[in-house]
Amino acid sequence: MNVQLRDFTYFVAVSIMIGWLLHIGKPVLLPVLIAMIVVYVLSAAAQRMQSIPILGRLPGFARRALVLFLFAIGMLLLFSHIVDSFTKVAQALPKYESNLEGLVTQSARIMGIENEPTWETIRQSTIDRLNVQQIVTPVLYSLQGLGGMLFLVVLYASFSMAERARMPAKLTQALGDQDRGARTLDLLRRINTRVGEYLSVKTVVNVILAGLSYGVMLPFGLEFALFWAILIGFLNYIPYIGSMVAVIFPVLLGLAQFGDLGTAALLALGLTAAQMFVAGVLEPRMMGRAFNLSPFVVLFALAFWSALWGIPGAVLAVPLTASLIIVLGEINATRPIAIMLSASGRI
Repeated sequence: MNVQLRDFTYFVAVSIMIGWLLHIGKPVLLPVLIAMIVVYVLSAAAQRMQSIPILGRLPGFARRALVLFLFAIGMLLLFSHIVDSFTKVAQALPKYESNLEGLVTQSARIMGIENEPTWETIRQSTIDRLNVQQIVTPVLYSLQGLGGMLFLVVLYASFSMAERARMPAKLTQALGDQDRGARTLDLLRRINTRVGEYLSVKTVVNVILAGLSYGVMLPFGLEFALFWAILIGFLNYIPYIGSMVAVIFPVLLGLAQFGDLGTAALLALGLTAAQMFVAGVLEPRMMGRAFNLSPFVVLFALAFWSALWGIPGAVLAVPLTASLIIVLGEINATRPIAIMLSASGRI
């Protein structure tokens, strides 16, 4: 009993230490992990380029260099669009104040409280206290940090792609045993296949969702529809929660822009329908076994990694947890844990 208590104490202490190291090491570890995940997606894209008639004739290093170049250009254009769109959104917020005030007044009239003595006080304590500058300034600082992190991600991904071909030989030599090297390489290949399959399919699903959402917002004349579509596609990387949160932002802007509850409700209905189609029909058919995690484990992983690293942690929660389960499945002592954490029981 004392031995079990000692082992449990050691396990808890090591877990707390690892969590603390992950928390304080966020500025260094986060760009590296994102770069590794980007390499998964880019490597899968470079491999699939073999089926393209002209590009398929290129050597492997040329295909990898091409997808890396396109990724860097895409990140630059995406970041520029996000900064430009957010600046325009911040500039447009003051002109929506009259719409919001009219909407609140209409709601107060429906509820029969427009003539209450405290209604003017309530209005002054809510809408009149809205300071756009206080909201915009912290977000602009966050965007500056995002730009720096994206630069590091592209840089790390470039060097990782360049060294990817030499990594198996270096790993076998480092382990000093051919059998151990072969087992380790097989484990890494399984992780690469599982994580790469999940991320590549998830990326395609998110692009489709962004396109559908843009198609829903365009007929309404919603301003900055492309920006909101990109945000919806990005937040869909976060399972369950991200897809629900993503709808809120364009609906709120629609509420402020149109000043009409009916139009905002129709917009919310259309975006929700697109989310339900992707989450309930398209994604399960495309994902297959790539998403072999219990729903409870996914929610716990979201809570854990979000507490450590915020939104980036929530985006990385599934790939990191899936990799951990594969590693646990290779160790006899921890294989039962991996089976319990999986969705189907197959590792």
